[in-house]
Amino acid sequence: MTYAPLPSSMVILDRTDETESRSIRYSFALEELLCRSIGPTAPPILHIWRHPRAFVMGLRDSRLPEAARANSWLLEQGYDTAVRNSGGAAVPLDLGVVNVSLLLPKEAGDMEHRKDFEAMAALIRELMGTLTDRIDQGEVLGSFCPGEFDLSIGGRKFCGIAQRRQQRAISVQAFIIVEGEGEAKAALARGFYERAAGSAFPGDYPLVAPGSMASLAECLNVPLTSAAFTAHLHTLMAARGLLAKRPADIPGYPDEEQIAAMMELLKDRYAIPNSGTL
Repeated sequence: MTYAPLPSSMVILDRTDETESRSIRYSFALEELLCRSIGPTAPPILHIWRHPRAFVMGLRDSRLPEAARANSWLLEQGYDTAVRNSGGAAVPLDLGVVNVSLLLPKEAGDMEHRKDFEAMAALIRELMGTLTDRIDQGEVLGSFCPGEFDLSIGGRKFCGIAQRRQQRAISVQAFIIVEGEGEAKAALARGFYERAAGSAFPGDYPLVAPGSMASLAECLNVPLTSAAFTAHLHTLMAARGLLAKRPADIPGYPDEEQIAAMMELLKDRYAIPNSGTL
């Protein structure tokens, strides 16, 4: 499959080395602000980032009867937690997970979201083209953050895709488990839902099953690392004339005060009911 051309004005924002002392909300607040600037000020952006130890819930997860108790359990284990403002369900993050977001302008009245999911899926397929042509697309039963655009190899999911749509821009977000043990992440998600579900019906949350998740390194049985994956992504984008830029060189890039204010706004807007911890 050939990946459709990205906007010629797109730039790459690589924050994969910024792994210390950043709240998990930082990346979501940054993307929210960048999307508000795309078009009038900021160019389209390919945002790449990681976090050392976090658990990101979907909005529906945060409304489960015992979500506050489950959140406390995660915090006690040293996980940074947040509720994201895009679609999808809970996702554990560590340095073996590379998060890739396409921040793109959106036409007024554009309600067709499938093409944006397809664009991200096609990008990942092409990125992995030198290693495998066996990537399947479709919901993987028993996985965490299940969805129509799950990407898997041999029945084990390694990537999920979500979207955040604003009036003039969209953020298409993929989490890609590059290295490490997919089963350990699945077990963490399962532990969260076991504690958060309470009186909820089983259909109200994902039933995470053993054997449903794996890293790319596990799926392909190769010593793939996050650094090598990210370097390959840069190479692929450079072949299209798209290069990395420093934040200071990206028009419309928000300052730290703006990002901090947006983090607080997201914290308040997406707080877990009856919880003062998020």
